[in-house]
Amino acid sequence: MTTASAPALTGLTGTYTLDPAHTRIGFVARHAMVTKVRGAFNEFTGTAALDGANPASSRVEVTIEASSIDTRNAQRDEHLRSNDFLAMQEYPKITFVSTDVRQASETTFAVTGDLTIKGVTRSITIPFEFEGAAKDPFGNQRVGFDGSVTINRKDYGVTWNAALEGGGVLVSDKVTLEFEVSAIKNA
Repeated sequence: MTTASAPALTGLTGTYTLDPAHTRIGFVARHAMVTKVRGAFNEFTGTAALDGANPASSRVEVTIEASSIDTRNAQRDEHLRSNDFLAMQEYPKITFVSTDVRQASETTFAVTGDLTIKGVTRSITIPFEFEGAAKDPFGNQRVGFDGSVTINRKDYGVTWNAALEGGGVLVSDKVTLEFEVSAIKNA
């Protein structure tokens, strides 16, 4: 693993593809006001064009298959796929396309882009921590980044909820999106 010094970042310049076997795109939402439900999307594709000398020239694109949502509960997953939540029949994909990349510190980057859920596009900024780079046993150059951001699901037209008897609601408006990324440099 290398450190994220300027020479190391310059050496990382290139186009990368997300490795779905080693990348997690997940989320966390409060449930019934007392606990959290965690889930992930199991099917996605993504590319990143990294410019180590000029991070502002870097670009990221990710496409998520909404139907691949997985909270480890089949009944809940079917409800999340329905028109009450993701309406995946009409909106089968969730996308993120970067519009700006800024280096915030030696190892932290602010990636701003357009997140589209249910046909609604909003700009968000995700802080990412550079976790390192290494050559894997198969000769692939890998990079790792971790990041998360909290969004309001209602901003994307995901408004279904149920009132609880003692007050409050079943599902929180705020959802934290989590990204644990491993990407492989294209040859």
